[in-house]
Amino acid sequence: MSVLRTLLASLLIVAAGVATLAAATDGFRAFTSETALRISVREHPRALPPVALQTVGGKSIDFASLRGRWVLVDFIYTRCMTSCSVQGMEFAGLQTRLAGPISDRKVKLLSISFDPSHDGPRQLAAYQRRSGGSGAGWIAARPTSRGGLEALKRTFGVTVIPDGLGGYVHNAAINVVDPHGRLVAITDWNAPRQAARDVLLDLAR
Repeated sequence: MSVLRTLLASLLIVAAGVATLAAATDGFRAFTSETALRISVREHPRALPPVALQTVGGKSIDFASLRGRWVLVDFIYTRCMTSCSVQGMEFAGLQTRLAGPISDRKVKLLSISFDPSHDGPRQLAAYQRRSGGSGAGWIAARPTSRGGLEALKRTFGVTVIPDGLGGYVHNAAINVVDPHGRLVAITDWNAPRQAARDVLLDLAR
């Protein structure tokens, strides 16, 4: 009888552990916070906050002004010489890959700096040139207020940590915003073809 009680207790403990793990991983689908974020966004698209952005030309825009188009968004800082540099080249490649929809005013690319105190219009323009960007369709901009930056970081799940050397450690992704102004998907920063495919498949419907 003692062995049976021990076995039953063990089974209850295992069952409780499985239930806890299932809840914590969204039914075993998410084993990292980044994966959980991506699942959440796909299943529950997020409305974007009304944050003012300053472009390289000094113009003020927000996501409401971009509605009616698909927008591919990434977050960068121009002093980054590692992942952000590669991200810039990926966006320059997307300009070519999506040239048709961009020309038809159906798609925009948007790079947002999370280092607005340093990244003014001149620095952002230099970042685009350095990345090989050319022509219309790719906007580089910075939030005009600290509150606006924090709202964007929360909505897009952007984590930024000073590295103690004047730069930052940060996560990176290509975020897909639909024509209704909602964040609907997050893809790997180095997988631009997937982001482009998401957009092109919808445009083909």
